Amino acid sequence: MLEREVFGEDAMELFGENLAASLKSGGVVYLDGNLGMGKTTLVRGILRGLGYIGPVKSPTYTIVEPYELDQIEVYHFDLYRISDAEELEYMGIRDYFKDGALCLVEWAEMGTGVLPQPDLVVHLDLVRHGRSISIEPKTSYGVEAVAEISQRLAS
Repeated sequence: MLEREVFGEDAMELFGENLAASLKSGGVVYLDGNLGMGKTTLVRGILRGLGYIGPVKSPTYTIVEPYELDQIEVYHFDLYRISDAEELEYMGIRDYFKDGALCLVEWAEMGTGVLPQPDLVVHLDLVRHGRSISIEPKTSYGVEAVAEISQRLAS
């Protein structure tokens, strides 16, 4: 498990950029945290770290925002408004979770039983005037990603 504290939106984006370097092969990342904790800001940082320069918005109403980059496809999901995980089956959600794609999922608990196991779970919480971030690996790929980002942040 990796734990850090960040203070401010720029620091959250920078953390996301550092995390992106560990996710260039794709994967599934659950983003866990209450409203306003910075999940979309973290996604913006991840996308910037992968080379995306356009606007990044929360997919609260669209459920998914796709980003096709030169080296990777990224899908940002916000399942906050899903009332039943079965709705995800109707939208063909399994088609997004393909090899080499990076799927970033907010409110993953709304898709229990339908979503694949995450490689990482990123927990965001309030701490003093900032946010605490803890990254919990769930697969061997996730363990490698946490080790890589830990090295990057230590240097």
